[in-house]
Amino acid sequence: MNTIADREFKRLKLRVLGAGPAGLPAAYETQKFFPNGDITVFEASEHMGGIARTEEHNGYRFDIGGHRFFTKETEVNEFWYEILGDDFITVPRKSRIYYRGQFFDYPLRLFNALSNIGPYESMRILASYLKWQVRPHQTEDTFEEWVINRFGGRLYMHFFRTYTEKVWGIPANTIRADWAAQRIKNLTLSKAVWNAIFGTNDTASLIEEFQYPRLGPGMMWEETAKRVKENGGNVATNAPVVAVRRDDMRIVSIDVANSDVDGGVETVEADEFISTLALRDLVNMITPLPPQEVVDAANRMRYRDFLIVTLVLDDCDPFPDNWIYVHSPEVRVGRIQNFRAWSEELLPDKDTASIGMEYFCNEDDDLWCMDDDDLVQFAGAELEKIGLSKAKSVKGGFVIRQRKAYPVYDPESKEAVETVSNWLKQLENFQTVGRNGLHRYNNQDHSMLTAMYAARNLAGASYDIWDVNLDRSYHEEMEVSKEAGDAATPALAKVSAAR
Repeated sequence: MNTIADREFKRLKLRVLGAGPAGLPAAYETQKFFPNGDITVFEASEHMGGIARTEEHNGYRFDIGGHRFFTKETEVNEFWYEILGDDFITVPRKSRIYYRGQFFDYPLRLFNALSNIGPYESMRILASYLKWQVRPHQTEDTFEEWVINRFGGRLYMHFFRTYTEKVWGIPANTIRADWAAQRIKNLTLSKAVWNAIFGTNDTASLIEEFQYPRLGPGMMWEETAKRVKENGGNVATNAPVVAVRRDDMRIVSIDVANSDVDGGVETVEADEFISTLALRDLVNMITPLPPQEVVDAANRMRYRDFLIVTLVLDDCDPFPDNWIYVHSPEVRVGRIQNFRAWSEELLPDKDTASIGMEYFCNEDDDLWCMDDDDLVQFAGAELEKIGLSKAKSVKGGFVIRQRKAYPVYDPESKEAVETVSNWLKQLENFQTVGRNGLHRYNNQDHSMLTAMYAARNLAGASYDIWDVNLDRSYHEEMEVSKEAGDAATPALAKVSAAR
C-alpha cells in the first residue's frame, strides 16, 4: 500500500456508498487522514442515518426502532462526543416484557417475575434449568440449543422462543447459534437472578441508564454529514448507486442515478470505495459479475424487513417505559416505543404522547402491503388490546417502512457470507462495512468501528474488518473492563445501540 504522503499527493478520491452509521463515519474519519481528499458519500434516500435515522412528521420526531448510545469502544465514545457534545442527555432506562397478559420488569426483578409467573411455574423453570445443566445439548448449532443450555427449556419457551420467532419470522430452531452468542453472550441465568436480588454483580453491569441525542439518533448523523461538508466533502442524497464497475479485481467506477444528467445515470470514478450496501444487492450490481458461486451465495442471503406505526395520542402519559417487548402471540406488534420517555424534545405538543408500534415483517407480508390508514387503526387497536391506551385516544399516525433492516442468521447464511467475503477481500480498492455491508447484526457502535478501521486502512493500516465484533458483544449486558471505564468520561460510561 502507498504511504499517506503518496496518496495525499494524488489527492485521494474516495466514494462512500450509503450515509448511515458506517458510511458517514467512514467519510469523516478519512478526512482526518486526507484533509485535502476528494470525498463524496452517496445516499439513496433523503435521510441521514439509515435505520438509525430520525424522521419527522408534523413536528414529531421518530426514532426508527429506538437506539441507545452505550459502548465500550473508546474511539466510538470519542467520536460521539466530538460530534454532539452537550446535545447528549442521560436517560433512565425502564423497559418491560408483555407476556401472557402480564408485564414483567426487564431487567428481571425477582419478586415481580415470581408473582407474575406463579410459584408452580417458577419451580418448573428451576427444575428445567437444573436438568439442562446436567444433560445439555452436545452441540450448539442453533439458537434454541444455545439458549436452552444456558437457561433451560422452560425459560426458553417463555421468554426467548416467542419473541425471537416474531422478530425473525422463522422457527427458532433454524436460527444459527452465532446470533445468540453475539447478542446475549455474557448473560446467564445465575447473573440475571443475582442482579434481580442485589441489583448488580462484580463482573458485569445491566444497563440502567444510557445517553441519547436530545433530538433523536438522527441528530448524530445529520451533524456528521454537516461536518463532512464543512471539511470539503460532499453528501449526495436521493442518489442510489445502481452499478459497481470493475476491471479484473479493481473497482474503477460506480453508476449513480441522477435525473440531472442525460440518461439519468452518472458514472463516477475514484481511487477507493467503501460500501455499506446489503451484500446481496452489491454482488448483483458488480459489472462484470463475480463468479457464479459468489452470485449464488449472495442470492441465498435473506433479510428481515421492519415497519413502525407512529401514533400520536391525546393521552399525554400512557405508560412510563422507554420501550416494551411484546412476546405475546395474540398481537403482532413486536416492540413498543414511548418517545417522550426517550426525550421530551421529540414531541412538539407536551399534552400528547408519541408511540412507536414496531412490526417485524417481510415485503410481501399483509402488514407491509396494508394501507397506511389501516395500519394506524390496526396499531391503535393492538395498543388497546395490550391495555396501554384506548384506541380512541389516537389522533393521528405515520408509517415508516424499512427494507433489509436485519440480516437473517439462517442455516445457509454463514457459508454464503464466507463465500462472498472471500471474494470481496480480493478487491484491491473496495471495502465493505456496517451491518448490511458485513451481513452481521451489529450494534451501531460496532458498525462505526468497521468504518473507522476502513478509514485507517486507506492510510496504510491493515485491519481485517470482517473480524470486528466476532467476539466482542453484548445485548442487555456488557462487561466493563477497568481500562474501558477509566478511558471514558462519567457521561460516557453509560453510553449502545438497542438495535
